[in-house]
Amino acid sequence: MPTVNANGISMNYETQGDGEPLVLIPFLSADQACYAFQVAEYAKRFRCVTVDPRGAGLTDKPAGAYTTELFADDVAALIAALGLGPVHVAGLSLGGATGLWLAGKYPHLVKTLSVHSAWPKTDSFMRTAVEGWRVMARGLGSVAEMVITGIFPWCFTPDFYSANSDYMQSLADFVRGRPAQPVEAFLRQSDAVLTHDAESQLARIAAPTLVTFGRFDLVTSTRFADALTGGIGSAELHVFEDCSHTPIYQNAAAFNQRTLAFLSKHAG
Repeated sequence: MPTVNANGISMNYETQGDGEPLVLIPFLSADQACYAFQVAEYAKRFRCVTVDPRGAGLTDKPAGAYTTELFADDVAALIAALGLGPVHVAGLSLGGATGLWLAGKYPHLVKTLSVHSAWPKTDSFMRTAVEGWRVMARGLGSVAEMVITGIFPWCFTPDFYSANSDYMQSLADFVRGRPAQPVEAFLRQSDAVLTHDAESQLARIAAPTLVTFGRFDLVTSTRFADALTGGIGSAELHVFEDCSHTPIYQNAAAFNQRTLAFLSKHAG
């Protein structure tokens, strides 16, 4: 896979498909492969550029403070280094939080913004959940096992999780098969979640924006919907009624259909 020097680090990325560029930003602890169920469809219409963010995958994992603004600076530098802009930008959870900063701070680089299971500013409920994951990562000594044990139950509705044990096992095998993230790198990435505050950027976002949530998500629930859609001038909201935090896995077909419709509407 290719790399590019961006914002002082070597960033790993992959490109698939042809058409207008679509940059996909992963969620906490994940590398670019987390969008495998989306890229297969998106690449039929767009040039998908999936990235390993700072601290994950094969991208550099330097010491120092990580913030969602810094993640956005990294992606902006990658877009510029590849000569892509303006691009469509999409991200889930931490990827969506990064997208808010990217579209607000670098509006000339962003043609559309899709933020899924995202939030404008971390609140005490979310902070408590993330602190629990940090404790588990330290205790288990493995980010992959923490994700499978500690984060998976937040990502799916209870009925779906319980009724699809083979699918859950396949996702667990997938997580275990990706490049291992060091615990310290996870802690630095999760610091960015704990300190996230993009409220000042919302009014600066000029790109057409799709905001989505899973109806049963607790971590980044629809409690954040009004702040995002009210703060962003050109935002539309969609709620996946049967999903929790990760519609990209629980109902990939519905997620891909809705998000591709938005992207295609603003392409060209």
